Amino acid sequence: MCRNLLAKIVAGWLLLACVGSAASADVKLPGVFADHMVLQREVAVPVWGWAEPGEKVSVSLAGQTKTATADAAGKWAVKLDAIQAGGPHVLKVQGNNALEIADVMLGEVWLCSGQSNMEMSVGGSANRDAEIAAAKYPGIRMMSVAHVPAETPQNDCPAQWKVCSPETVGGFSATAYFFGRTLHQELDVPIGLINSSWGGTPVQAWTSREDQEALPELKPLLQSWDQHVAAFDPQAAKQQYEKQLAEWQEQAEKAKAAGQPPPPKPGPAADPRVSPHRPANLYNGMIAPLAPYALRGAIWYQGESNAGDKESHLYGLQLTAMIKNWRRVWNQGDFPFLWVQLPNYRAPQQQPVETSGWVIVQNEMLKTLSLANTGMAVTIDVGQSNDIHPKNKQDVGKRLALWALGTTYGKDIVYCGPLYKSMSKREGKMVVQFDHVGGGLVAKGSEELKGFAVAGEDRKFVWAEAKIEGPAVVVSSPEVKDPVAVRYAWASNPTCNLYNQAGLPASPFRTDDWEK
Repeated sequence: MCRNLLAKIVAGWLLLACVGSAASADVKLPGVFADHMVLQREVAVPVWGWAEPGEKVSVSLAGQTKTATADAAGKWAVKLDAIQAGGPHVLKVQGNNALEIADVMLGEVWLCSGQSNMEMSVGGSANRDAEIAAAKYPGIRMMSVAHVPAETPQNDCPAQWKVCSPETVGGFSATAYFFGRTLHQELDVPIGLINSSWGGTPVQAWTSREDQEALPELKPLLQSWDQHVAAFDPQAAKQQYEKQLAEWQEQAEKAKAAGQPPPPKPGPAADPRVSPHRPANLYNGMIAPLAPYALRGAIWYQGESNAGDKESHLYGLQLTAMIKNWRRVWNQGDFPFLWVQLPNYRAPQQQPVETSGWVIVQNEMLKTLSLANTGMAVTIDVGQSNDIHPKNKQDVGKRLALWALGTTYGKDIVYCGPLYKSMSKREGKMVVQFDHVGGGLVAKGSEELKGFAVAGEDRKFVWAEAKIEGPAVVVSSPEVKDPVAVRYAWASNPTCNLYNQAGLPASPFRTDDWEK
């Protein structure tokens, strides 16, 4: 009897060992590969994951199969040949176990990132009820990445794809949705939107530490955070919190006995090591795990946090570093990267020029267009003076989509408002030339062109008279006999009305490089 019992126990151990071994050998995919996903059409599509070292893995989709062998670390990867738009398909992955990802579509995939104005949902946008009711677009899918800051680059992240419908769209990023909806309507292909955004976060959190360390100008910022992290004592912080919590409990009991409301409950001290504001933490936790998922490009709505920073003049450098970082990690060449220039915000303009961090970031965004295959949606007319989160995300998304349609997708359309090109002097007046005049320049809503200021060598700007002459604007003032510089819409909430005939606004700009 004892022998039989011993035999059963040994058999049980062997069974558990086999089950455990099989479990450890299970083929696994990263979270970005899930039911309802959209894969990028017409390009080689990477599929990757983990398995037992040496395990053979096959990946099948749309009639083709690719195989790989997991390396010593258990990683494997294949590249599927380009597939035309369409679906639904089933992605099958076979190793020691089998996985099936259902309802897979092939179409256009865009990464959508930034802070709160990218995160802001359709449910918080203008005309929310009508937009939600009309959102019957099963060809549009959105994956939202969980908020996970990390100190080192991660290889996976929690995520879920959702099909666009009136039941789901309320939680979609509004900017991303309206961007994707325009593409879907114009291209008639499925659209996949990967929303990786977090309100209140700065650009440096979304860029790798390595890429920031390569720039001497960013060294003080990195050193400041390093000192902050080094000074943090987790044990001391825990003890302090426990002490505060005990004191609160005592005060809460006294308040309850006296029939009074309790004081606010204390929270634990913020750990700077995992702060969403720490340089590289969101890149590590929310961008790195997505690569190299095949994309068409990326859209970006951020800058508000950096506009309140005394280092706002570094924003162009930081944005450029981030774009190059993402492009390097994806290894898809210079994929399209489009962003939203900060909209009008705060009190209406009073002086000819009102320089602020907000305006500096707007200008840094304009300057970054010198980087290859980039674009910018000008939104100087869709903001709200009293709300940093303007509700009109429809125009924001559409203007991003126009840039993509006119460049990435080669549509013959006007996709951008007037952008400053060059300046020359003529008989005491400044002649400002523009690109993207879109059939002609116009003063929207008025016979008078507003928003221009001019200055001489004394660098004192005054309101200027501005007149449209073909693709140019002639700027002058009787107060400035010998002008040397022009600025347009140079304020957080400027009075300005230069557009092209396609109805797209001109970007704020300056022709000088003065500090103020």
